[in-house]
Amino acid sequence: MPLNCLIIDDENLARRRLFDLIEKRNELKILAECKTGNQAILDINTIKPELIFLDIEMKDMTGFDVLKQVNHKPLVIFVTAYKDYAIKAFEFFAFDYLLKPFNKKRFNVTVDRVVSFHNSLNNEWETSKLDDLLNHLENRYSQSLYKSYKKRLAVKSGNEIIFVNYQDITYIKASGSYIEIYSINKNYVIRSSLNKIMEEQTNDFLVRIHRSTIINIHFVDKLIYSDYAEIDVKMSDGSLYRVSKSYKKNVQKLLGI
Repeated sequence: MPLNCLIIDDENLARRRLFDLIEKRNELKILAECKTGNQAILDINTIKPELIFLDIEMKDMTGFDVLKQVNHKPLVIFVTAYKDYAIKAFEFFAFDYLLKPFNKKRFNVTVDRVVSFHNSLNNEWETSKLDDLLNHLENRYSQSLYKSYKKRLAVKSGNEIIFVNYQDITYIKASGSYIEIYSINKNYVIRSSLNKIMEEQTNDFLVRIHRSTIINIHFVDKLIYSDYAEIDVKMSDGSLYRVSKSYKKNVQKLLGI
């Protein structure tokens, strides 16, 4: 019997990526997808999945907050874009995780581990281990980790300061002494530089691909190769940007190529 699983992620592209990979595994069966933490709590308690793919950084709450509020305790594969986001804790407590952007090989290794564990599952031990992990994170990482996903970019607009979530930024373009910030909600123009943006932000998903362009790799739709080994990045809104040679290897690595 395949493991019944739930996808929990507030990013459409991330859910689609997981859905496509899970569909190729006969050991797994998708029951539902959740876009918010609140929806996840309801579905976990109602559907009672055996396995969940849980995004840590969601807009309404963290994945840890979800787990603290559910009665049913499934197997968990944590999904995160932050390299330092409790990774050591996951490894210490023997929980599997996927670091965005992950490739097919890494996904399959993680699923193999979980399926193997499930075949010799001790439910009481698994629930106890999950509780220990959450207590550890709450006690030692509450300030530095639980709140890190809320880091935002301060944008001055007239007589107001608007705070834009870094994860909502799709791409940033240089325009003379200004930069144009494109987000899923609104676009902004501020007097700054791409160098300053890269120095101030600590997120792994905002990547420099050109001296005039920064992209959020979570909004990459596809890579387009030319006859001259050049690469263009097509974003989810259809816009196209050239990847310069100096950034090519890094971009390919981050996208799991």
